[in-house]
Amino acid sequence: MRLNVRPTLVFAAALVALSAPVLAQDKVLNLYSARHYQTDETMYEAFTKATGIKINRVDGDDAGIVNRLKAEGASSPADVVLLVDAARMASADSQGLFQPIQSKVLDDAIPAHLRAARTADGVTWTGFSTRARVVVYDPLRVKAADVATYEQLADPKLKGLVCTRAGSHPYNLSLFATVVERLGDAQGEAWLKGLVANMARDPKGGDTDQVKAVASGECGVAVTNSYYVARLIKSSKPEDRAVMEKVRVVFPNQGTSGTHVNIAGAAVAKHAKNRANAIAFMEYLASPSAQNYFADGNNEFPVAKGVKSDNPAIKAMGGENFKGDNVSLTVVAKNLPKVQQMLDRVGYK
Repeated sequence: MRLNVRPTLVFAAALVALSAPVLAQDKVLNLYSARHYQTDETMYEAFTKATGIKINRVDGDDAGIVNRLKAEGASSPADVVLLVDAARMASADSQGLFQPIQSKVLDDAIPAHLRAARTADGVTWTGFSTRARVVVYDPLRVKAADVATYEQLADPKLKGLVCTRAGSHPYNLSLFATVVERLGDAQGEAWLKGLVANMARDPKGGDTDQVKAVASGECGVAVTNSYYVARLIKSSKPEDRAVMEKVRVVFPNQGTSGTHVNIAGAAVAKHAKNRANAIAFMEYLASPSAQNYFADGNNEFPVAKGVKSDNPAIKAMGGENFKGDNVSLTVVAKNLPKVQQMLDRVGYK
C-alpha cells in the first residue's frame, strides 16, 4: 500500500537526517526509494537482521528522487536508488546518476534483458520485479479474440472503444517503444495512429481509471499494468469487486512475442559512500525471500531465476505462467525519444 503522503513532504522531513555530509560507515545504507509498500518494510528489517546494516530511507516519487540526486551531486548521501519504471531508470542512468557494479550473484539470478546493458565496468541498474502491461475488456462489447495482441488495438473494428492514460506516460512509452522495436518504425507509427483513431475519448487518468472506465461502459478496451488489476481483485471494497465482475483480462501476444513487461529496479548511486553495503543490498534483493517481499508488495512478479509468486490475485487474473516479452529494456529505452516524436506526429495526447 502506498503511504498517504506527498513526496515533497517526505523529502523535507528527510533533510534533517540526510542533508549533512555523511561519512562512510560499516553498518549503514542510505536508500532513496520510490516504493512505499508495507511489505518492503519487512524486507528491509530482514536485511538489517541478517547483515547488521541499518537502512536510512528517503521516500519520494521517481521524478523527485532524480531531481534530488542531480541537485546534491557529489555530496549526495544516497547509496541505493529504487525506481519503478525502466524508462525512468534509463533516463537517470543517462544523466550519470548511477555507477556500474560487478556481481556474480546478480549475473546468475537476474535475466540479462531485465538489466542495463553490460559494459567493461559492469551493470548500472537491475530489475528486481516485473509488471505486465495487460489488456482489460468488456466481454459484452468485445471478444477476447479481438484483443489478443497489442497490434489488434489499432484494428478499425475497435473504433470508439479504446481508452488509455496519456501516451507520454512512462508506462505507455515503454510499451510503445517495445511494439515499435518489433514492428519497425513505419509500421510502429502506423499502429500508434490506429490507436488514436480508435480512442473512445482523449487519454486521461491513471491505470485504475482505465479499468473502471471499461466497467462503466465509457470504454470497451483499456491498457493497464497488471498490479492495478490485482489491487482491485484483492480489494475489500464492494465497488472494486463490482468493477472486476464486469471486465476480463488478457495477457497479450501469448502466441507471438509475449506480453510487454516493465520493472521496478535498483541501482548503486554514482556517489555512494557505502558502496559495499549497497552491493550487498542489491544482491539481497535477488534472494528468494526478498524477491517475494519485493514483488508481492505491489502485486508484481519476481524476476530471479527459479522464484515463483504464490500471490492469489496473480493467479486469479491468469498471470501465473504467462509468456513475457524478452526485448531488452536497454533497447526499449533507446527507442523512447523517437517514439515520443511519433506520438506528437499522430496526435496521441
